[in-house]
Parts: sequence; structure tokens; C-alpha cells
Amino acid sequence: MTTGHENEHFDALVVGAGAAGLFYGARAGEKGLRVLVIDHAKKPAEKVRISGGGRCNFTNIHTTPANFLSDNPHFAKSALARYTPQDFIGRLERHNIGWHEKTLGQLFCDERSGAIIDMLLAELRAAGGTLRLETTVSNIALTDSGFQIMTSSGPVSATRLVIASGGLSIPKMGATGFAYDVARQFGHAVIEPRPALVPFVFEGRAKTDFAEISGVACPVRASNERAAFDEAMLFTHRGLSGPAILQISSYWAERETITIDLLGGLDAPAALKAFKAGHPKKSLVSALETLLPSRLVAMLAARGDIPDCPRLADLSHAAIDALVDGLSHWTLKPAGTEGWRTAEVTAGGVDTAGLSSQTMQSKSVPGLFFIGECVDVTGWLGGYNFQWAWASAHAAAQA
Repeated sequence: MTTGHENEHFDALVVGAGAAGLFYGARAGEKGLRVLVIDHAKKPAEKVRISGGGRCNFTNIHTTPANFLSDNPHFAKSALARYTPQDFIGRLERHNIGWHEKTLGQLFCDERSGAIIDMLLAELRAAGGTLRLETTVSNIALTDSGFQIMTSSGPVSATRLVIASGGLSIPKMGATGFAYDVARQFGHAVIEPRPALVPFVFEGRAKTDFAEISGVACPVRASNERAAFDEAMLFTHRGLSGPAILQISSYWAERETITIDLLGGLDAPAALKAFKAGHPKKSLVSALETLLPSRLVAMLAARGDIPDCPRLADLSHAAIDALVDGLSHWTLKPAGTEGWRTAEVTAGGVDTAGLSSQTMQSKSVPGLFFIGECVDVTGWLGGYNFQWAWASAHAAAQA
């Protein structure tokens, strides 16, 4: 450790010991750079630790630029093309870390997520990198040869300054707007950050109704004018969650509606008409309970979203078609989201217009790099944001 008096020099100072920062540190060290990684937290890579239910959903084999949201949808193409999910899988296999695929191409560790953290730290050490935790930055100045950084463990000069401090999601884990402050200090624009991959909350009747069936889940299609996702939806005490909802939340703006197809993937007209033919004296509720959770059907009936029909024999085929159309276009207006507290990632961030897509380096300040979540590139749920961390860090380290 420094005494706090002498000025240490590094080829690269990385602020942020998360997925992107640690990965960059190892890759840059392997290229012969003297690297220091610092973080204000007590432990490194805590978001890696909690991800995937503690199993680290480390990438997605279906990764393409289309799985990312940005003001410039083309920006992520270069980095993603040059560091693929297969590249990261190969690294895990060299470290004898087992993995398995779950739904929709999501890859998880066989062991706890700590295995990935141990790998990142081991690679940083092997490459000669230094890690300092519980270290904060109080000042950054541009010099003729790079940057002068005042840290809580003493002054550091560096040829390259790599900002990998993440976004604003999950503040209880130490998330801050540090990256945006640095970006603005050096003249970079910041796309307004907002919570993404986050549950919706509702007010009034909807909140009460949804709370009463909290815990009920079903497969749906959640959509708006910009995107659509076919996954599970979960009713909660505050509103709606589940993969389909988290996904569409990244594309949602305040005061907008969302459309839920409660019968997503089902040939509901045929199923209901067949049930009517076989059980004409049964109720519409009984028929719908063969397609949807019974508690959900009861709630929809209480809300008037399902007509009162004691005998299916009294329901025309046209009425069945109209009912299905209504349940396929169930329109809701969220009051908002649960916000930063539960958001898995941050949408928005450092404007990509000021960065090189090849290297993640500032176009106006040589030696200044932004990687990972702090950049205006946000992945879908399911391992995509980790793949962006690895790919953006790799691109910067090749520069």
C-alpha cells in the first residue's frame, strides 16, 4: 500500500471492480500494462455475486446487437463481434468452471457465482494487476502525460483512465453516478439514466386486485409500440414482475400503457369452442380455468374483464372471439416502476456519440475510456449485460 505521500504511476487506472473493470484489468495486464483497479466497496464484483440467483448468468449464447437498447443501436456491434459468448465460455473451461444452459440461451455456473469472481481475481493477479478496495476518488485532473487522480490511498498518475463504475441500479450495493460525473467533467453528454429490467407498480383498483393474487404467474406476451416479449409474468403485492415485465420495462416510458396477451401462445378460440361443445352446461369461468390460473380467472371476472356466463351454451362463437380478443389485448397503465432499488440494470448513460465503438475510448480526451453498464448500452434480461461487460472491456484493453 502507498503511504499516501508518494505519487504512484500506472499505465491504466480502472475505477470499478465489477465484471467489466476486473476483466479489463486482466486483459490489459496480459498486454504488459501496469494496472491498478480500485473500488469504494469492501468486496469486489458484488453484482456478479448476486446475479442469476447466486449462480451468475454470465452470458447468453444468442447474443446479437438486437438484444441491446441504446440511442445508437449500431454502437455495440463492433465490441460484441470481437468478443463472443464462445470466447468467454472458453475462458471458463480453461479454469475448469462448469456451466449449464437454461431457457432462451441463458448460461449459468454449475457452482456458485463466486467461481466467476475467483476467476476474475486470479486472472488479474496473474497478469500483475493490483486491486485496492475501500478506495475512493476525490479529484481527477488531465495532465500532459495522462491523468492525475487523487484517491483515498494517495495520489496516482495514469496514462489511461478506465471508468467501469457501473450505473445507478441497486444503490444498497454501492451504486453511484460517479461515471456520469466523470463523463460530464470531460465534456461528454449523458443520456438520462433510468431504471431498467425493473418491476412495475400500480395504484388504485389494479394494485388491490394484483396484490390479492400475489404469487400467481403465467406465460404472456408483454408489448408496447417498441418491443414485445414472450415470457412469464408474475403478480406481486405492488404490481407486476416476472421476465416478460422486466424485459418490457426497459422499453417503457412514464404514463405509457402496456399490452398483455394473457393467452400468449394458446389457440384459445379453438380450445374454448371445443370445451363449449363438450361441456355446454359449464360456466365460462370453468372453461377459462383450463387455460389460465384459477385465481387469475377469478380476478378477471371480478374486474368485469370476463362476462358473467353461467352456461357456455348461451355464449356465441362471436362472443368467444370477442372475449379472446380482449384477453389478448389486456391494456394496463403502470403508475411507475419499483425504481433503482430493484432495477437489475441502468438504461441510458454515457452517450456513445462521444466514444469510439472500436475501443470505448473518448473521442475528445485520449486515454479516457468508459466500459460496461455506465455506457448507454443496455442488454435484455438473461446474460446479455454480462456479455456487454466482457466485450466492452475486451475492446478497451485491445486499444
